[in-house]
Amino acid sequence: MKKKIITSAFSNLYTDQRIEKVCRTLHEAGYQVELIGNDWKGAEHMERPYPFSRIHLSSGNLKTGYFEFNWKLYHQLKEKADQNTILHANDVDALLPNYLIAKKLNIPLVFDSHEIFSEMPAIQGKMSQKIWRYLEKKVIPNLKFMITASGSYAKWFQKKYGIDPVVIQNAPKKQDFTMEIPENNPKIFLYQGSINPFRGIDKAILAMHHLDGVVFKIAGDGPRKDEYEDLVKKEKLGHKVQFLGKLKPDDLRKITVTADVGMSIEENGGESYFYSLPNKVLDCIQSRVPLILANLPEMQNIMNQFDVGEIVKDHQPENIAAAVKNVLEKGRKNYQHELEKASGAFCWENEEIKLLKVFEKASE
Repeated sequence: MKKKIITSAFSNLYTDQRIEKVCRTLHEAGYQVELIGNDWKGAEHMERPYPFSRIHLSSGNLKTGYFEFNWKLYHQLKEKADQNTILHANDVDALLPNYLIAKKLNIPLVFDSHEIFSEMPAIQGKMSQKIWRYLEKKVIPNLKFMITASGSYAKWFQKKYGIDPVVIQNAPKKQDFTMEIPENNPKIFLYQGSINPFRGIDKAILAMHHLDGVVFKIAGDGPRKDEYEDLVKKEKLGHKVQFLGKLKPDDLRKITVTADVGMSIEENGGESYFYSLPNKVLDCIQSRVPLILANLPEMQNIMNQFDVGEIVKDHQPENIAAAVKNVLEKGRKNYQHELEKASGAFCWENEEIKLLKVFEKASE
């Protein structure tokens, strides 16, 4: 009988594709998976083949929400975990209660760092950054099992804390691409993901002044959405920019596959962004959509292996537009050979082999 795995995350779980893929793989491998999230920013209806629950948070802001979640999660883990359990914490904001219970019961803990949490742009220079850094420093060097989402993240944690994480990229499942590539008019330029600062979205909006016969679709939601909608109105670009809102993963895939060019032009908003390999890059590759990419290590690494698009010179709107034009002029069909090769390299089927090995070791 395989061990029970309790996976926890400060997340409402609805759109977190990494957690969904990890839990599904473990469930299909015969582990008894239970997932715990919270209802911060909503609790949309969800169906999963394994049990899940969301901790109710009554806090009015994120700062107290973190404390409330960690306190309640500690008590839930204390109640649910036993000697036959592997704990699985996603990101630093769920790590402490997992670490304390793992020590208390002397059971294994697998830590999955989706990002470098203490170096996220939203907490730069704030007191909360000092708290998360302190927690990382005290806990991470003591961990036996850690996974993370990019090779650059792994090197950062190794250098900072002397731990050697297993790299499990947040790649989608391999898609057999059989559809006819659409002849769009206007051409579709797509951003998908959270509407946060340092994603280059505002610069891409301004780039639309330099692009004709192109519509910019923004699929997602986030704290900067209102501001960017106002920017579109101010710049009189309503006929060229569309906000599609937050979409279910399956609905998002249907949009992605129609695009002529995707984008992942993150700015250097701190080490977490600088060393990231955004989901949207791998999602576009699986949908065989070429991209414009930021000149950051993980994206440069992909371009060194496969010609899947263009690296932007910088974040000047006219240079973003120039990169989009270059991709559109070459045409989506002409990228298919390289995208096909890349799709075989960057798929979940490759990543889940490494994931299962980590949990097999944790089960010993």
